[in-house]
Amino acid sequence: MSAPVFLPLLDPTAAALIPALSLLGPLLIPATLLRAVLPSLPPSARYYVQAEQSTEDLISYLDNGAEKIVISQSQLGQLAGQVAKERLILKVDEAELASVQQLTQQATGVYIVSSTAHTAKSLGLSGVDVFLQLPSPKTTELVDLIRSSRPSSYVLPTEILAASSTTSSTHLSIAEAYLAPVISDRPDGLFPTIVSSSNHSGKPLGLVYSSRESVTEAIVSQTGVYQSRKHGLWRKGETSGAVQELVSIKLDCDSDALVFEVVQHGSGFCHLPQSTCFGRWSGLAKLEDTLQSRLQDAPEGSYTKRLFTDEKLLRSKIMEEAEELCDANTKEEVAFEAADLVYFALTRCISKGVSLKDVERALDKKALKVTRRKGDAKPKWEEKVNGAAVKPESKPTEPVPQSFPEVEDGRIQMRSVTLSRLNKDEQKKILLRPVLNSLAMIDKVKPIVDRVRKEGDAGLRAMTKQFDKADLPSNVLLPPFAVPSEDELPRDVREAIDVAYANVKTFHVAQSEKEALVVETMPGVTCSRFVRPISRVGVYVPGGTAILPSTAIMLGVPAQVAGCKTIVLATPPRPDGSISPEVLYVARLTGVTCILKAGGAQAVGAMAYGTDEVPKVDKIFGPGNQWVTAAKMLVQNDTDALVAIDMPAGPSEVLVIADNTSNPKFVASDLLSQAEHGTDSQVVLVAISLTADHLAAIEEEIDIQAKALPRVKIAREAIKKSLIVLVDSVDEAIKFSNEYAPEHLILQMANAPDVVADIDNAGSVFVGAFSPESCGDYASGTNHTLPTNGFARQFSGVNTLSFQKHITSQFVTGDGLRVLGPSVVRLAEREGLEAHANAVRVRLAELNQQQ
Repeated sequence: MSAPVFLPLLDPTAAALIPALSLLGPLLIPATLLRAVLPSLPPSARYYVQAEQSTEDLISYLDNGAEKIVISQSQLGQLAGQVAKERLILKVDEAELASVQQLTQQATGVYIVSSTAHTAKSLGLSGVDVFLQLPSPKTTELVDLIRSSRPSSYVLPTEILAASSTTSSTHLSIAEAYLAPVISDRPDGLFPTIVSSSNHSGKPLGLVYSSRESVTEAIVSQTGVYQSRKHGLWRKGETSGAVQELVSIKLDCDSDALVFEVVQHGSGFCHLPQSTCFGRWSGLAKLEDTLQSRLQDAPEGSYTKRLFTDEKLLRSKIMEEAEELCDANTKEEVAFEAADLVYFALTRCISKGVSLKDVERALDKKALKVTRRKGDAKPKWEEKVNGAAVKPESKPTEPVPQSFPEVEDGRIQMRSVTLSRLNKDEQKKILLRPVLNSLAMIDKVKPIVDRVRKEGDAGLRAMTKQFDKADLPSNVLLPPFAVPSEDELPRDVREAIDVAYANVKTFHVAQSEKEALVVETMPGVTCSRFVRPISRVGVYVPGGTAILPSTAIMLGVPAQVAGCKTIVLATPPRPDGSISPEVLYVARLTGVTCILKAGGAQAVGAMAYGTDEVPKVDKIFGPGNQWVTAAKMLVQNDTDALVAIDMPAGPSEVLVIADNTSNPKFVASDLLSQAEHGTDSQVVLVAISLTADHLAAIEEEIDIQAKALPRVKIAREAIKKSLIVLVDSVDEAIKFSNEYAPEHLILQMANAPDVVADIDNAGSVFVGAFSPESCGDYASGTNHTLPTNGFARQFSGVNTLSFQKHITSQFVTGDGLRVLGPSVVRLAEREGLEAHANAVRVRLAELNQQQ
């Protein structure tokens, strides 16, 4: 070790200090505390074990993750030839130094508990690292002691350390202890600091400068804090929100430069729209980011989506590419096949929530192992390569798996619970939806939205080319819109759209308020409320590989009926720059004033802030993937945007209540109509006293109908996570449904219309055996943009009033003010708002003069 290393020795009271200490290098953990401390260590933490008095298997410490162990002379003899010297530190007394010089050839360093300050040279040691446990004089003297002794590593007990920015008479600041040997060769005393990405294998993000003050605050806050040469302390992300989570701080070999390893959140480190100050990511870092993005946003039916949802396909591709790599011979062939294998292997990792950093940690942990397996191939692979007979093994080399990948033709089946047998906590658990990491998604969409905001139409066109693969001269299409030809839009499809449009419009026209509400609250005081349209609205219609004219109808019709003056319809373009003729036809019907050919977060940003070509809107409506949802949440909380959104969004949901009168085919079809939306769709059947045969018939129909669907793989995954809740009565079923608050509630039960009166929480209710949810999705007249994730407790589905706002007014006559005014004055005085009171007093005085 060229640079002195701060090595904190943990004691039983050090738990609160571990997060800060773990940033600065290895921890020294006594063997007696190891089991208690390990569960609390951060994933990136490194540690040594003080094991000189331990009677346990010393090699097990190294196998389980310790980088080095501190041992006695007798233990050194036991480990000779078994463990590399780089893993061993020999602990000796100062009096023993002369006699142990020859032993240092068997260990990487010598650990000494010193009564006075020493240097390695003064101790008579050379070619070996010195781990010096310093004496504990006054804490204010320790910093000078470290600088003067400059051991390879200096050990300080945590009992004298504190996670504070300053040193007291009893405790030494962790930051001051770490910075004691750090020097600067600059006139301003600053330290050059490389900021690297923990997310991307330590690749550099940029070069900044640090001061003792900034490093101290960074350690205490565990965030990225630096020293601007012009503006003082720079707390990264304080204004932009692009904060950095600090993972580690390292010194260079000369103790005059630092490396900050961070997890970067938000829009990124560089002020330019690129990954780092040195350009964009490349290689594995770029691939990892791309796959993370595809996991969230890959279009249904795309190859990457198939890889994420079809484990059998991905498994086959990994084995195929591994074999092709083994068969490759030339340098070019090996590189090409290795790249393919890395792609599919990393896809597997990302699908299971494993990052390249996790893989690197696993590699580092494996490298620490002393005990190794023989490493022979498993028999089935030896047989495949050599054609040899398979010999039975006396003991498997790895645990035998308890479950195996589901085969393609496996039964598609829901799981069942009996509600009355669950305790309160278990009942609450089955009401929960998947956890949506909104903050993480907002971090990802913020750079996209910010780019549209800053670069306007140019940034929008660039991202449309990047994400939608469409190179457009303009993202805006204005009316009059072309009428799709018969070839583009067959007559029967057009007629179906006309029926849906007419029904939806009829129902939404009926919701309109025809007259103002006028109430005389007391003689001479008239209050009124009247409705006005939201002037400018944006409606988002998902597109790409999907065609969703139904969503265009459900959003365009109420906007038209409400009287909105500007209706911006955003939908992703196809690669040739066109949009689907179905959506174009609906845009004509509903009076859309601008079509925005863009999708994702960039479309939301364009509507929220406006560009030279795209009108700014006041409220944004419509479903979308996680990127769209996160962008909507982001802009609604930005006061500069001044834009509202319709409602929070989540995966599609259906809850079916079925009794013994229900038709198993109908029930199964309703459950599957939501299951095919996506693998995260929420599907629940509440079964009221169904016989075993009736329930079995429903499950049989689910399996049969699902396997006949083009989207069977998606339905299979959704059904796996879905639930049958067995209840004993109608009241129990209704109570559960109201607690769950489903997006779609289907009543397949006797006297279904009578049950509607008891429904308190649902997005939309489908009453009776012949009211499938599909009718509401397309053409019955109700709106299909509904609250999910339990928000039906607080939100309504989209309706005409969603596109309008209410304004109140009041008209007070002189006689009315004579009666009302004294009460207003008294209340204003009570609140201490004299100007309010005076506004009434001067009018009352004027009225009195007129009498």
